[in-house]
Order: sequence, then structure tokens, then C-alpha cells
Amino acid sequence: MTEAKDKKVIIASRIREARKMAGLSQAQVAKMMGLHRPSISEIEAGNRCVSAEEIAQLAEIFDVSASWLLGEGVDKVDVHDDKLQLAARELQKLKPEDLDRLLTLLASMRTGRDNL
Repeated sequence: MTEAKDKKVIIASRIREARKMAGLSQAQVAKMMGLHRPSISEIEAGNRCVSAEEIAQLAEIFDVSASWLLGEGVDKVDVHDDKLQLAARELQKLKPEDLDRLLTLLASMRTGRDNL
């Protein structure tokens, strides 16, 4: 694979990963960006080039940096991220049954959005 092709694959996979982590469907992202859903599908498949303006929009929508979408930085979530640490501390305060209910709710939210 060429370097340009490798970069395109990285960008496509990071956009897909960020969208899923944000809990958004391709249709929702397309609507936010003023595009048709197949455009997002093509971007995530690496078949459509993404403009600098689109990268900036996607970064804002997904609350990630544009540089991360472009393949820079770590591949996965940073366990030392302040937001992640705060969430973990708050989760530790929950009773086991409340944590189970929260995890069930999160799973249903993700499933519901994936079906949109």
C-alpha cells in the first residue's frame, strides 16, 4: 500500500471510530454537515476525500482534535485523559446495581442510535 493510501485508510477509520464513540449514526452526521448519508459512508470507507473544512466540522461534531482525525497522536483513547479519569471516579461512587442500570442504559442508547 502506498503512503497516501495508508493515510486515507487511517483517516477513514478514525472518522468511523470517532462517530461511533460519539454515538451518532451516519445519517445524523450527514445532516449536521449538510451532506447526504452516502457521503459519510464513502468517507468512512476511504472512497471519498475529506476537505480541510470537513475535517474541522467532524472534529467539532465528535469533540476530537482535527490532528487526531488526520492520523496523528495515539491510536486509542488515552486512559490518562482528564475527562476519562473524572468519569471513572464518578462511576466508582455508584452502587453496583446503579452501575448496572447505567451500563444497560448506555448500551441501549448506543444500540438505538446505530439503528437510526
